[in-house]
Amino acid sequence: MRALVYENQLPRLAATKLLSAFSRRAFVGPLAPIQLREIPDPRLPADDWVRLRTGLCGLCGSDYKQVFMNGATDNPMTAVISFPQVLGHEVVGHIEEAGPAVDRARLGQRVLLNPWLSCAVRGLPLCEWCQRGELAQCRNFTRGHIAPGIHHGNSSDATGGFAERLPAHESQCIPVPDAVSDEAAVLGDPFAVSLHAVLHHPPPASGVALVYGCGTLGLLAVAILRLLHPTVRVLAVSRFAHQSQLAQKFGAERVLPHRPERGIVEAVAEALGADVQEPWRGLPMLDDGVDVVYDTVTAPSTLEVGVRVTRSRGRIVALGVEPPRRFEWTPLYFKEIALVGSNAFGVEEWQGRRQHAMEWYLELLGSKELDVTPIITHRFALDEYREAFMACYDQAASGAVKVLFDRF
Repeated sequence: MRALVYENQLPRLAATKLLSAFSRRAFVGPLAPIQLREIPDPRLPADDWVRLRTGLCGLCGSDYKQVFMNGATDNPMTAVISFPQVLGHEVVGHIEEAGPAVDRARLGQRVLLNPWLSCAVRGLPLCEWCQRGELAQCRNFTRGHIAPGIHHGNSSDATGGFAERLPAHESQCIPVPDAVSDEAAVLGDPFAVSLHAVLHHPPPASGVALVYGCGTLGLLAVAILRLLHPTVRVLAVSRFAHQSQLAQKFGAERVLPHRPERGIVEAVAEALGADVQEPWRGLPMLDDGVDVVYDTVTAPSTLEVGVRVTRSRGRIVALGVEPPRRFEWTPLYFKEIALVGSNAFGVEEWQGRRQHAMEWYLELLGSKELDVTPIITHRFALDEYREAFMACYDQAASGAVKVLFDRF
């Protein structure tokens, strides 16, 4: 089968890094770590696994950050991944082959992939986290009968959707209702990421939330806040004009440009009627600010603004991952702000019921006026992968938000 294979080979990494100083297309050039290749069909690691034929696969920010080498070499997450990799964990597809322990009635079923490679997937007894449905906190990402990896795409055995086919444990295959389109279903993974953050760290009733960053996760967070917390005021920070338009469409009261950073602080102060405290130098700080910031970027610069615009004993929820650097964080201590991480999703509770976050998404599609498919801006065939990644690289020029592979 055809697949985009990512090799962790030092010569390719070094050559690509060097050449990228002259052309950004080096990241997907002939010497790059990622190449389109013919590889064997994926094997089924155990009798309760299936093989999916990929229908649609989204390009996650984590996928193209890896391709663009946007990360630190001492990242501790490298302890729980393996190579070579076929990236792509935002997948909707059909079950085309089933192991002997899988109900044959599942053949042909259209499913949404829950990509987390936790205990059940690895053929292990459930750890305490998996027993609670907190699948992204599993203690066994390096054990069991598949190679290390936290989700499909970063395990050499659990390959991802940047390929014609991929393996999956039967428990990972969530049936898609007939009324839900492939385009809506494929957004289940990023929607679940933002849903997890909002459910675990909700804004207070009639409070104010700031969504920092209006890429896929940020726009979905805006839509979720408007849907689940209609009395909450939602402000947003956007980098590009096309993102701002979508944020307003999804329910943001006001969308602020990401530069200058001082302008964000002043605009939040104006929207809330808050006093601005001017230091001797650097960014000002608000006496009173927003109740919660959902930081979908989580760069040093966004955290520095976040601690300034969050109210005393408010909360900053970090959904994004950017390379670490120093930032001035004194307001974190002074205002006793809680800075918490929010990693992926699992079984979530809402309105007294518990089910997987992706099942909540599919249910909300059927019972609420929810349509987040406008964030899908580009679709490419797999052999057009260079153009797909370049659309993600220069979103200002391309107008990209969510980019899909849809022809394999």
